[in-house]
Amino acid sequence: MKFSSSLNVLLLGSGGREHAFAWKIAQSKAVAKLFIAPGNAGTALCGTNVDINLSNFAAVKQFVLTNHVNLVVVGPEEPLVKGIVDFFREDDAIRNIPVIGPSAAGARLEGSKDFAKAFMSRHGIPTAAYRSFSKKNLDEGYAFLETLKAPYVLKADGLAAGKGVLIIDSLDEAKKQLKAMMEGKFGAAGNTVVIEEFLSGIECSVFVATDGHSFKILPEAKDYKRIGEGDTGPNTGGMGAISPVPFADEAFMTQVVDTIVRPTIEGLKAEKIDYKGFIFIGLMNVQGKPYVIEYNVRMGDPETEAVMPRITSDLIEMFEGIAYRELDKYELTVSPKTAATVVCVSEGYPGAYEKGKPISGLETSTQSLIFHAGTALQGKQTVTSGGRVLAVTSLGDSIAQAVGTSLETIRDIDYAGKYFRSDIGQDLMHWKK
Repeated sequence: MKFSSSLNVLLLGSGGREHAFAWKIAQSKAVAKLFIAPGNAGTALCGTNVDINLSNFAAVKQFVLTNHVNLVVVGPEEPLVKGIVDFFREDDAIRNIPVIGPSAAGARLEGSKDFAKAFMSRHGIPTAAYRSFSKKNLDEGYAFLETLKAPYVLKADGLAAGKGVLIIDSLDEAKKQLKAMMEGKFGAAGNTVVIEEFLSGIECSVFVATDGHSFKILPEAKDYKRIGEGDTGPNTGGMGAISPVPFADEAFMTQVVDTIVRPTIEGLKAEKIDYKGFIFIGLMNVQGKPYVIEYNVRMGDPETEAVMPRITSDLIEMFEGIAYRELDKYELTVSPKTAATVVCVSEGYPGAYEKGKPISGLETSTQSLIFHAGTALQGKQTVTSGGRVLAVTSLGDSIAQAVGTSLETIRDIDYAGKYFRSDIGQDLMHWKK
């Protein structure tokens, strides 16, 4: 093993994704200490939470040196887009400490929708037809909208906390929102707006671990973004996830690898973009053919909470393969069980919501994994601190069984304003595996 046999790991992030990572990392015999910055009430059960601002790279460096950290794992996209990998690589004191995540150049796949679409175009990767516009050619944007059929898809070019994509049925409203985006609706993220054709189909998330040369396909998942039952109401960060996805069979996944994953990895190499980490490919299955909706440069949330419990091999060994470009030697093993994640949110989410609500019933479940997303500790009391509060994951022999177990567990958990969807995975139950 090239990593130390007594590894100190720093995991960056504070959501349900990071709790799922922390839970899995802590299982490795190679890990001596696990630190999570800043973490939440759930990650505190897996390691030690540390109060660090993830945008303060100097503070991250100081902590790494003081605590003899051997490996840094980046959960969210923002530090990657801001260049934390480059920061480590350019500093002699920490350059030999592996960071799991792409360089800032690689992170542009998520940090700039315009860059991502142009990258796909350059490398022949199937995606929706598009054009990008800014304030100076707003009229051209209006004209392009008039060439498309409803619904209209508008995407802020930059990071907008998962809220920068609008799908609009009316042409007049699409023009109005295009102007609003360019006038600051999503801040600087909307200075450039990508307008693309709407793809009709069913979504799927594919996760790729890569060392920049070889890659491993992790368990796929499908998430549910709308707040309301039956996929109604506004988009959220995610109300649940299912893995595996019944329609992502061998034939479909072969297409995904051949037309999307391999050209993406080869494209990064051809453009000399250093990439060691995860690529989350948001796909649309359009009549059996996969198209890329978007790239993300980290694992998804809440999909990670469904994916990690299905991975039975050692995650630290995967990170070692990524760090030292030996991922082809890593044997990924996956449980055939179905994982169902149901998210509990705060009343009012994705709009305004109150924090600080005491949570009870977290210790009662023996059949589900309860990943904390928006929680904090007040003394010994766990309280709500975010819109998405908990992600409850269960494994079962079918979607119905796994979802049923998660819902049973959720009924034993209580906090003021608790809300969840009871229909996660229902749309997949008619698919034959």
